[in-house]
Amino acid sequence: MCLAIPSKIVSMDGFSAVVDVCGARRDVNLMLLPEEAAPGDYVLVHAGFAMQKIDRDTAEQSLEFFAKLVRAGDDELVDEETAEMFRRGTISWDRTGETRDS
Repeated sequence: MCLAIPSKIVSMDGFSAVVDVCGARRDVNLMLLPEEAAPGDYVLVHAGFAMQKIDRDTAEQSLEFFAKLVRAGDDELVDEETAEMFRRGTISWDRTGETRDS
């Protein structure tokens, strides 16, 4: 299972886009996105593809939730490795409940 962090589209060129994920920028493909997108829109990304557009309020609420998790990690309630995965923008869990990068 992967956890999608809302990603804000910064720029677009055809089906390619640059998104900002919690301060990190990465290239994504928009080809699988079922609706039109524009810079400033938020999308959920899986394996380098934007899969779904989400509204700004939902994105901002989700980002605040993840920021709280990172702050909890800073307070040593979450181990450093897990906190770093949240900072980088992706984290997933395997069936044993262990965390790993997706």
